[in-house]
Amino acid sequence: MADNYLERKYEEYLERKAAAEKARRAAWKKRMDDYRKRLAEASRESSATDEAQHSR
Repeated sequence: MADNYLERKYEEYLERKAAAEKARRAAWKKRMDDYRKRLAEASRESSATDEAQHSR
């Protein structure tokens, strides 16, 4: 009985651990996607500013 209890508790722990890791990775991906989007927008804005200054 103790073995089954311990095995079940350990399996539940592993499931919680895997779920936490999945959530952590999803949050990291979301932050990276947002960062890349802001970086691309900043790059476009700076290139537009550079083109405007060179055309004068």
